[in-house]
Amino acid sequence: MKKILVTGGLGYIGSHTVVELQNEGFEVIIIDDLSNTTIEVLDRITSITGIKPTFEQIDLKDKEAVKHFFKYYNIDGVIHFAASKAVGESVAEPLKYYENNIATLTYVLKEMLANNVTNFIFSSSCTVYGQADKLPITEDAPTKPAESPYGATKKMGEIIIEDTSKATDLNAIALRYFNPIGAHESAKIGELPLGVPQNLIPYVVQTAAGIREQLSIFGDDYPTEDGTAIRDYIHVVDLAKAHIAALNRLLENKNKSKCEFFNIGTGTGSSVLEVVNAFEKATGKKVNYKIVDRRAGDITAAYADTTLANKELNWKAELGLEEALSSSWKWQESLT
Repeated sequence: MKKILVTGGLGYIGSHTVVELQNEGFEVIIIDDLSNTTIEVLDRITSITGIKPTFEQIDLKDKEAVKHFFKYYNIDGVIHFAASKAVGESVAEPLKYYENNIATLTYVLKEMLANNVTNFIFSSSCTVYGQADKLPITEDAPTKPAESPYGATKKMGEIIIEDTSKATDLNAIALRYFNPIGAHESAKIGELPLGVPQNLIPYVVQTAAGIREQLSIFGDDYPTEDGTAIRDYIHVVDLAKAHIAALNRLLENKNKSKCEFFNIGTGTGSSVLEVVNAFEKATGKKVNYKIVDRRAGDITAAYADTTLANKELNWKAELGLEEALSSSWKWQESLT
């Protein structure tokens, strides 16, 4: 049984990926510092799969703790989620983001290589493309200057991994996610932001539940059909399964280069108003919203061309927007 380390494994995407790894017969070890999640998620994962993952509470900024972990555990691969991820916070606290997202990445890679662990999956983002010149966005699209320190850490992370793979035995895949949404069908794990949500769907769901008074839609004057910004919303379970496909590619030595990049999305763009309408249709709940000014740093539209991932990873998104939104509402209801 292959042993896989999942850093940030109690977070939103991490926890769903742990479930899928266990379902596929992998032994999972989680590292999380619990800075943006709670230990209860460990029991929730266990109640879904019937298997309790090994858990280590480690702050990856602690070099000695990282070194000790890799000396103690023999592992076959790493899926690296651990990072701070709020765009606005990154603008206000850039040094926190550079330390937490970049320094920790280098510590993990260093100890992997010192212990002959060579398979690495990186949680990247479509933010590396900025406002792409052409839609849908392919992996060949040029990366643009980052709009935020968060975006810069994803771009820099990719560069660090690619440079390391050229100089060492590291084999890596960076998955460039579009917009993950939804929750596990069991409603036992889902997206639970601490404090005010930074992402659209948790805000929609909390507004429908009466936790938030009103959803602000940032701008209705974009050059799109209804004037609101367009994004590619992918169900988190589909996204989790993409990590399994990428991991198997590395474990089976099917990668075509030392460092590969894949877009992970649905290939369909949905506007903010379309999402709100789809949520109301899927759940029968009304969302109180108002249109406000555009938000600095937001782009008009981004959606993926997933041809490469479909072909090379033998993966494709299977769950639709309404299914994802319905699961998000079910998850919210389970919390009340």
